[in-house]
Amino acid sequence: MNIYDKAHEFARELKNCPEVVQLREVSKKVKENETNAKILDDFRKLQFEAYSQQMQTGNISEETKEKLNSIGSIIGMNPTVSEYLQVEQRFSVMWDDVLKTLNNAIGIDFSFGATK
Repeated sequence: MNIYDKAHEFARELKNCPEVVQLREVSKKVKENETNAKILDDFRKLQFEAYSQQMQTGNISEETKEKLNSIGSIIGMNPTVSEYLQVEQRFSVMWDDVLKTLNNAIGIDFSFGATK
C-alpha cells in the first residue's frame, strides 16, 4: 500500500468520525436558516477584525470588544449557532491533533524558529 492509498483510507475514516459527522449535521442546520447563517457570518467578520487589530496594534479596540460582547449575547440565545460553535471547537481540537501527528512524522519544524 502506498502513501496515496493510506491518504484515501484516512479520508474515509475522517468522513465518518464523530466530530466530522456532527459538524456536518449542525453546519447544515445553520445553513438552512438565513438568520443563523447571518449571525455566524457576522461573528466570523468580527473575529477577523479583532484578530487583525491584535496583529496590527497589539490590542483590540473597545468598539470591537463591545461588538463581540453583543454578538456573544446573541449567539448565547441562539441554540443552533451556539451548538455549531461548540461542535466546531471540538473538531478544531481533533484536527489540530491530527496535523501535529502528521507534522511530527515529517520531522521538520516548519516555523524555522520564527515563534521562538
